[in-house]
Amino acid sequence: MSKNSESPVKFEIDDEQGYLIVRFSGEIDLYGTPHAREVILNCINAERNTVIDLSAVTYIDSSGVASLVEGYQQAKNQQLEFGLINISDAVQNVLELAHLDKVFSIHASLDERIQAS
Repeated sequence: MSKNSESPVKFEIDDEQGYLIVRFSGEIDLYGTPHAREVILNCINAERNTVIDLSAVTYIDSSGVASLVEGYQQAKNQQLEFGLINISDAVQNVLELAHLDKVFSIHASLDERIQAS
């Protein structure tokens, strides 16, 4: 498990069942997005299937959403799996407004994600 307490965006990374699980918490806004983007792209550049857990994210703005989209596109280009799990209501609302809830693979849990694969 990796942790970072110095970042404006808090996160943990776990390796479970063939996926890197990135668990973000707090706000993913203009201030924290560069670090969130770096974390997401590092996982994908490590050539690992990646799932982003957003259950503890209380706010996400368009820059945060753009980082998720970039991660999705990068994973797709590398033929890796990328998805979202446990998304909070705040994130769900933003994704629905942008119609991205139809683009991302979204599941309630990692187990549900694996069963759907």
